Amino acid sequence: MKFLIIGLGNIGKEYEQTRHNIGFDVVNALAIKHDASFLTDKHADVCEFGFKGKKIIVIKPNTYMNLSGKAVRHWMNEHKIELKNVLVVVDDLAIPFGKMRIRANGSDAGHNGLKNIQELLQTKEYPRLRIGIGNNFPKGRQIDFVLGKWSKEESSELITLLPKAVEAIESFVFQGLGPAMTQFNK
Repeated sequence: MKFLIIGLGNIGKEYEQTRHNIGFDVVNALAIKHDASFLTDKHADVCEFGFKGKKIIVIKPNTYMNLSGKAVRHWMNEHKIELKNVLVVVDDLAIPFGKMRIRANGSDAGHNGLKNIQELLQTKEYPRLRIGIGNNFPKGRQIDFVLGKWSKEESSELITLLPKAVEAIESFVFQGLGPAMTQFNK
């Protein structure tokens, strides 16, 4: 059985260590844990590894956030992966920093990466792991906050948050969506 794990973010040094790239950070931690390395391929940086009898394909779209659906659609088709075996890892302003939620489906909530995935897959019915980045910004400064670097306090909390997000992905793959939601949506 194959699974496609997508970490959303923007490519380029200027976006590294920003809140909007938490999807990249999570899948990087997943790849490191499973001793996998990313290689650049069509529309994404890609790595593959086995986990408890499952084949995991992990991508970081290199199309920039707003065109993430192009990479998702390509890699789903390339490996003939069912929608239920796709998990998109994404930042979420509506969730407090340090918290996460696994969802079976949902709206794009104004997130351009999710919006593009929804448009190209023509459905909202795909699982996602939403990682809270909080919303501690003055009115009208959302873009600066999302594209801003982590504070020192946030950076130190990422040390425990990233492994927890990796465990949530592994639970989704090995145990399924329902058990993963029960375990990690606390």
